[in-house]
Amino acid sequence: MRILYGVVGEGMGHATRSRVVLQHLVAAGHDVHIMVSGRAHDMLARHFEDVHRIHGWHLVYEDNEVKKARTLFSNLEALAAGLPRNVAAYFALIDAFQPEVVISDFESWTWLYGQLHRVPVVSIDNMQIINRCTHPDPVLEGHRNEFLLSKGIVKSKLPGCERYLVTTFFWPEVRKARTTLVPPILRPEVLAARPSIGDHVLVYQSGDDAPTLEAVLKGCPSQPFFVYGLRRGIASEEVDANLRHQPFSEAGFIAHLASAQAVVAGGGFSLMSEAVYLHKPMLSVPLAGQFEQILNARWLERLGFGLCRETIEAEAVAELLGRRDELARRLQTYTQEGNQALFAALDAELAAVGAG
Repeated sequence: MRILYGVVGEGMGHATRSRVVLQHLVAAGHDVHIMVSGRAHDMLARHFEDVHRIHGWHLVYEDNEVKKARTLFSNLEALAAGLPRNVAAYFALIDAFQPEVVISDFESWTWLYGQLHRVPVVSIDNMQIINRCTHPDPVLEGHRNEFLLSKGIVKSKLPGCERYLVTTFFWPEVRKARTTLVPPILRPEVLAARPSIGDHVLVYQSGDDAPTLEAVLKGCPSQPFFVYGLRRGIASEEVDANLRHQPFSEAGFIAHLASAQAVVAGGGFSLMSEAVYLHKPMLSVPLAGQFEQILNARWLERLGFGLCRETIEAEAVAELLGRRDELARRLQTYTQEGNQALFAALDAELAAVGAG
């Protein structure tokens, strides 16, 4: 089939997960054109042909919080500059490709093309769980207004899709038709990893709250922390007391994740789902103002797989390490057969679209 595949470029998680699905589609013989924004474009262009760059929404962070006003103005400015290029890219793609189906990883331009040209759209992402499932009161407590706002945004993002394939490590009650829950999409490198329990804790922080985080971690002097994201651009490991700052390396990161005794990070879905799969207890400190991360972290704690805290504190790190064995035993109940459930659901949907 001729497939138009859209990937939102905010963060690298969407691109990393989409790479797995795209490899499956290409291996199955489908003809795929990819439209993607942000840093995700360069990553996907290294692996696939026919990758088109488009404008996409981005977030502005400061002090581990999403700055809503600055985010809005930054995106409006970029949209004004990028919209003509997006329109030109769409018309060129429509004339040359004529897709039979659209797959969108929370990406609006490809969805819009599908709606305007009556091409079936299949949604694959984790965000739709906010709108298409029912969440218990304890998960929403203290954040109900943020939930309602996020629910409205997600609901308006990709309405009217033929099917919503929602990736998740937690399983709330589905409340909307055409919704299928599937386990998280995992990179082949993660699936190939062999978990062990070392003496280090893996830390990932992509925001700008380095001084606070470093001070907290140095307050645990007997505990080594392998830290990714705080010192971007370093070429080799840099040791600072009990902190071992690591240069960017996908292989190195996965190796340190697989051998960690625990993980300290934000509330991003990709790393959290990988930690759950590898049975690594996690302390999650979600970005303030980003409800999807809060939802992930609340469910993580509700399932007994880790801890959710609004700020990074030494007491929370100590609790994570003190309860590590308890959390690890609970994680042993989680199993997942690679990406087979998603692939089977997607192949069935594409077959139905082709037949219809």
